[in-house]
Amino acid sequence: MLIAPMRQDLARYGVEETRTPQDVDRVLAEPGTVLMITNSVCGCAAGKARPGIGMALQGAIRPDRTATVFAGADEAAVAHLRGILSDVPPSSPSMALFKDGKPVFIVHRRDVEMRDPFQIASMLTEAFKQHCA
Repeated sequence: MLIAPMRQDLARYGVEETRTPQDVDRVLAEPGTVLMITNSVCGCAAGKARPGIGMALQGAIRPDRTATVFAGADEAAVAHLRGILSDVPPSSPSMALFKDGKPVFIVHRRDVEMRDPFQIASMLTEAFKQHCA
């Protein structure tokens, strides 16, 4: 019950929940671009990351798909995604833009903490223009 509203914050933007490793693999196996979000209960996720993601997803250029795992809730899915991103230190919240199954752009928690939602949206929008257009 605690995290349901936090899941809904992203679902209202059309972000698909991936709660198992198989869900993560299914989404990342599709051709094209995928923004994979590691959601969390922390304040920077609520006040910065989720609003910034929502703004970026309103733009004309965006990934073919967006999906999320929830740190502390979807433990196996999060561990699997972190295994795929083994060169990136674990982070929540975080975002990884994949193109044809390969990561091409990463936003780490430290990148979120130092920005406001508008700056996060701008950073994502630029990544979408570069990798999704």
